Amino acid sequence: MSEIKINLLDSHSTAIGTVHGSVGDLLVAALSAEPETIDELESAFKRFEKSDRIPASSLYRYERCEIDEEPWDAGIMVIDLAARIVACDSTYSLPGPYGTVDYHDGNSCTGIPLGYRLPDDWIFVREINDYLVLWQDRVELRAAVTPLDARVVLYGEPLLNFISENALNIPPDVRHTSVCRDSPDTQFETNSIDDDQRPNYPWLAEPDPSTKAVVDIHRRWLMTPREDLHGQSPRQILFAKQDLIDFDLSSRANQWSFFLEEPPCLSRESFAYRYAGFGTHEWVMYYDMVRFLIWQAVHVISMPPAEPDSTVDVAALLTQLEQLKQQWLNEPRKDVDNYIPAEVIDNERRRRPEAMTGRSMVVDEECPCCKWMRDESEAGRSIGFWHLDGAHMEDEFAFSWFATTEEWQQWNREQEEFYRDWRRKEREREEKIARGDFLDDDDDEVTF
Repeated sequence: MSEIKINLLDSHSTAIGTVHGSVGDLLVAALSAEPETIDELESAFKRFEKSDRIPASSLYRYERCEIDEEPWDAGIMVIDLAARIVACDSTYSLPGPYGTVDYHDGNSCTGIPLGYRLPDDWIFVREINDYLVLWQDRVELRAAVTPLDARVVLYGEPLLNFISENALNIPPDVRHTSVCRDSPDTQFETNSIDDDQRPNYPWLAEPDPSTKAVVDIHRRWLMTPREDLHGQSPRQILFAKQDLIDFDLSSRANQWSFFLEEPPCLSRESFAYRYAGFGTHEWVMYYDMVRFLIWQAVHVISMPPAEPDSTVDVAALLTQLEQLKQQWLNEPRKDVDNYIPAEVIDNERRRRPEAMTGRSMVVDEECPCCKWMRDESEAGRSIGFWHLDGAHMEDEFAFSWFATTEEWQQWNREQEEFYRDWRRKEREREEKIARGDFLDDDDDEVTF
């Protein structure tokens, strides 16, 4: 009892046949790539089984039609991509919206589990009759919604218009403080300094008026709902699928580490790529890009006019900002180890982890561990991955890595509790030292 009847449906096609129950589980896991067509599902399936096509005892494709409700052997499974419904009535397994599946190398099951997680709008039912009741309304509901290409807004004219309009509204005396102190590019680079360097940059602790104005423009851009984003704010868009994409990238990195072979990426022609959500890497890159463009706008506007009493040429400013944006996205950035932002963003949209070369793993040439990691990587015995975390962003909700204010507030409470506990333990340790008391292991382990 190991085979099941499988029904795969998209907006235009239906594929019906019999497959091993484990193939059904892998097909569910492949939904983590957000396929919209059976072809995209088959391509995503290769991330979990090394195979040219979906392995099946039989699998026939038709124009979209009614499903075959007759179970086979262990049961029946329906995957309706257009309705985003999985119906499974099987004695082999009952997969859900998240879990693990064992990777199949094309010859046999490896026994190595790979995690998967589906978007929140997928529905799982355990009775075929439940699917029959639900599918039509779900298809019509999804078909009525036009996919949102948020990057047209977040990277396009709406962003540049917002920056130019708000930079022009900064009072002249505030704008000029930035020009007198540093160039915008220098200010941008200082966002990434280490904590132990911060005393050398006192303005980071107490921002001057121009920095406050720039941060305020950035904050309002992220937090203000917009009609062209269907009533959502840019920040809501940026965080809508961050956990999903980060989880998928982590799973692909684990897969790459286990098998030392790059997992298949999403096609740039796929729906999931074209309308991709934003992961942590793009969130960090986007923050840096927007902050850079705001500083550049302030800098350009603050330059002495070519002619007395002349006004800022807004069209020229927008053209310059577009050029600066393209330059920033497509050139190596020193503050992120010379990675090219556009390539980092593209890799994340394709669900490709940022693999590191052996040389890039070496932080200290004298460190034996660094040398070992380099040698193992260059010999093809291991691989490392590069990550961004946004540690240089302002310490407030708008620039945090939390999707909701509730999560942000909870984290702050936990941090406050941690620091209170740390300070208490440190005082107790200092009192013991002052009294000459013996310090036990717990006392020695008090760290910040």
